[in-house]
Amino acid sequence: MAGAAAVVAVPAPAAPPADTTPAARQRTAPPPPPGRATAPHPLYIGTYTSVEGGGTGIGLASYDPATGRITGSGTLTGVPDPSYLARHPDGRTLYAVDERQDGAVTAVRLADRRVLGSRSTGGAGPCHLSVHPSGRWLLSANYQSGSVAVHPIDASGALGERTELVTHSTPPPGPGQQGPHAHQFSTGPDGGHVLAVDLGTDTVYTYRLDQAKGTLTEVAQAHTRPGAGPRHLTFHPGGRYAYLANEVDDTVAVCAYDPATGRLTIGDPQPTGSAGGTNYPAQILVTANGSYAFLANRGHNSIARYAVEADGARLRLLGTVPVAGDFPRQIAFSPDGRLLFAANQRSGTVSVFQVDAESGGLRLTGEPFASPVAVCTLPL
Repeated sequence: MAGAAAVVAVPAPAAPPADTTPAARQRTAPPPPPGRATAPHPLYIGTYTSVEGGGTGIGLASYDPATGRITGSGTLTGVPDPSYLARHPDGRTLYAVDERQDGAVTAVRLADRRVLGSRSTGGAGPCHLSVHPSGRWLLSANYQSGSVAVHPIDASGALGERTELVTHSTPPPGPGQQGPHAHQFSTGPDGGHVLAVDLGTDTVYTYRLDQAKGTLTEVAQAHTRPGAGPRHLTFHPGGRYAYLANEVDDTVAVCAYDPATGRLTIGDPQPTGSAGGTNYPAQILVTANGSYAFLANRGHNSIARYAVEADGARLRLLGTVPVAGDFPRQIAFSPDGRLLFAANQRSGTVSVFQVDAESGGLRLTGEPFASPVAVCTLPL
């Protein structure tokens, strides 16, 4: 399935009328200091291509690293339903899930945006993927099938035939679930263990990855309370703690992690700042200095801010910031951590915030960027 991806140029959306109210001026970040010239950085946007009003491929854009302003430049076609994106550690290859019944993962060479090929994930509805830090293995999670897959990555960045597929068969599904639903598959801070978050079984599975063969051996299971519906896990830079976003019961939890064994211990549920309304936490991030965490709230349509205390062992809710969009499906930092991007699925927009590293404050940089059914951003 290798071939040249088509890049379709699209006009930038018309700028909406300026909002000059005091509230707008307060929430909009000031321009950069005079003389501070910055080159635009690439931004890739994931979407659904099979839904009404969806995109036609991976959105292509750039952003100003100082102001956060996004400029669209077209679409990379030839990748169906690219709902989640990741980049190889060497920066040369982009990977996307094809979130369809016959699930697949696709590799795209960034230098010329050529599709290097697609490989079956062995399951339905892959919704997350990540690259092992070694750059040799691609990890993907099949939501509908409740399974996780491993693919080898060759020197060109292309994908080989799948080396592993594991379906989560135990424990049985949680309340209201008909089966397992793997929602995330990523590498622990030690590099030797990979962790799969399964919403359907209320479980985080830890596997040991054989880095020569690309096979998995289960070594531990960590269980949330029944019906929590865990969705996304992120680690504190110290490597001893992680934070788990629970989609179904609208909570977050601090988890202790043992790098030697890969064992995760899930703590008590904590609030998301949604004040008890209908809300589905999506993704949680931690700043590089380990001082603050941010949680995307779908429904409440906000980003919750937490202070990270006790060397990572404690989260303290500071409050929430309106996301300026509807249903923030995913959030991502720019590489320097100064900007936070929120992909708002239902409003079809990407909001950008400047991050205050000292206070953990978020300030909207301007009007959100229009992008069809935006469900993922990958700022480079």
